Parts: sequence; structure tokens; C-alpha cells
Amino acid sequence: MIRKGERNLITDVPGLKVGNAEDHKIRTGVTVVLPDKPMAAAADIRGGAPGTRETAALDPVSLVDGIDGLFLSGGSAFGLDAGGGVQAHLKAIGRGYEIAPGLPRVPVVAGAILFDLNSGGDKDWGDEPPYRALGKLAAEQVGLHFRLGDAGAGLGAVAGGYKGGLGSASSVLPDGTTVGALVAVNAVGSPLMPGSDAFWAWPFELDGEFGGRRPMGPVTAAGLPRDMKGRVQSGTNTTIAVVATDADLTRVELKRLAIMAADGFARALRPVHTPFDGDLVYAVSTGRRPIDEPRPLAVLELGSLAADTLARAIARGVYAADSLGPFRSYRDIFAR
Repeated sequence: MIRKGERNLITDVPGLKVGNAEDHKIRTGVTVVLPDKPMAAAADIRGGAPGTRETAALDPVSLVDGIDGLFLSGGSAFGLDAGGGVQAHLKAIGRGYEIAPGLPRVPVVAGAILFDLNSGGDKDWGDEPPYRALGKLAAEQVGLHFRLGDAGAGLGAVAGGYKGGLGSASSVLPDGTTVGALVAVNAVGSPLMPGSDAFWAWPFELDGEFGGRRPMGPVTAAGLPRDMKGRVQSGTNTTIAVVATDADLTRVELKRLAIMAADGFARALRPVHTPFDGDLVYAVSTGRRPIDEPRPLAVLELGSLAADTLARAIARGVYAADSLGPFRSYRDIFAR
């Protein structure tokens, strides 16, 4: 039987901490995932408009076999500066890839961005975008507990016709192996079933974690939903996610985990992976729990669970969000 972790957050995976930082004047933010030690990682990109840093280095054929941190950021391409702030923090505490004795360690930090430049707020930040400072601040305050909804990279996010946000969830197998997901939901598509207050992810919900709403009858899903984003433009969306496990997966196996986990987008959003989204999943392992043979069967089970967990995290991110400016939240729209 699958159960939620203690916190129902990605930090239920032993060895991970998460930090958020926001600028409410600008209406943007950064979320950082830091491992206790370098972690194996891979990525899968499904959307048509991605924005990333160091993601090519996660290819299993590349040299670096472990990364020191991940970030999710608002700000479109400006948000890639967040990685420099995370890197500065890690260097200051002695983390990083050792190239040779006597040379500075180089922290390896990967990350992805979403578009929230239309979230309102004051975007006239002058010559210095805020994202490096936000990345450093988020890295400095990582912990096991963190806020969802209008927090970190989810502050300026919008999901279809609803305020988007930062979501997370965890799942624990009977043997104790843990899978967690973290996601900033800023999709073109809708998280809700047509004409309903039920999330597409409702079949995977555990213990009413996103409201317990259920469809009242048959749902006609033909055509595009009416509660997509009102004005769809290339490069102005993206749902970016991290799935994590303590199972000791290789980088090749993590690549398969990321591919399978991306189906969690399709279980929670419609349409998904559009030309206007930069949908991306990072998959990481803290490597604390050995995998029994046969390994492919273990990857199969973990990948399926990661997709379900990611779908739950997406719904939780939308459910936890508060209204912000013109963007109304799910809970305000469907208040009872």
C-alpha cells in the first residue's frame, strides 16, 4: 500500500532540503533543492519552450556524475541568474567539484525557469535583476519544511485560468523506499476537468490533500478546455519539476525515471507539452537505499509512482495558491 511521507513534501526523501525566496514587490521567486552530498541527476524536456542552466551536463554520457544543487526560478531568462547565487552559497561552504588540488571547487548547479513577467508587480529592476540574490537567499535558508502555493518559483505562476503555484508531494512504498516531487505550475493547460471543480489528478489524491473534490458525472473532454490561459504566447509558460528518490539509481536509470515521471504532467494538466510550454522534469537520487534485482522492474515501479506523485504535486500547487492581483485562486473561485 502506498502512503504519503511524514511531511508530504519532496524533503521526505532522506538527504534533501528545500528553500524558497520571494520578492513580493516584483511578484517573483526562486526555489532551491540542495542535497546533503552530490546527487546523481538526469532530465527530460517535453515542452517546446524550455529555459535551462547546466541541463546538458546531466546527460548520462557527460563527465560530472553528481550535482550540488537544483533551482526553479521565475523571471524567464533573467531567472537563470539564480544559479549563480546558489553556486556562490555552495562555494562559500566548501561544496563543489574538485578539479585539481589548489584550484577552487566548482559547484555544479542545474535549473530551469518559468515566465512570470506578466504577473504584475514592479519589473523595473534596473541594471541588476534580482534572481542571483534570490537564489542565494533561497539556498541559505533550505530546510525540511517549506511553503506551497504563492511561494518561491510559484509566486508569479498561473495555471490555465487559475493562480498557479509551488506544489510538492511524497509517496512511500511498503519497503520504505520514498519518491518525492516538487513543481512550479505555470501551464497553458487547465488543471481541472471541464465544467467541474475536480482536478484532473483526483484519482491519485491521498487523504484529501487537494480538497477531495470528485467529478459529479461523465466529463466530455473533447477539444481544448475553456479555462486555459486567455492569451497564449510562445515562451510565456512552463511547468518545471523535480522528482527525487532515495533508491540508488544510476544516471541512465534516472533518465528513464524522468521520462516516466513526465507523464504526471499529462495526468494533471490538459493540454500539456504544448509549443508554448517549456515542460521539464529533473530526476535525482540521494542513493541511500540499495535496489534489489531485477533493477528494470524497480525502475518500472518507481517511474510509475513518480508520475502519480508529480500529478498530486501539481494539483497541490494550484490548490494551495492564493489569489494575486487579477489571477484568482482555485479556492476563491470554488469557495463553499
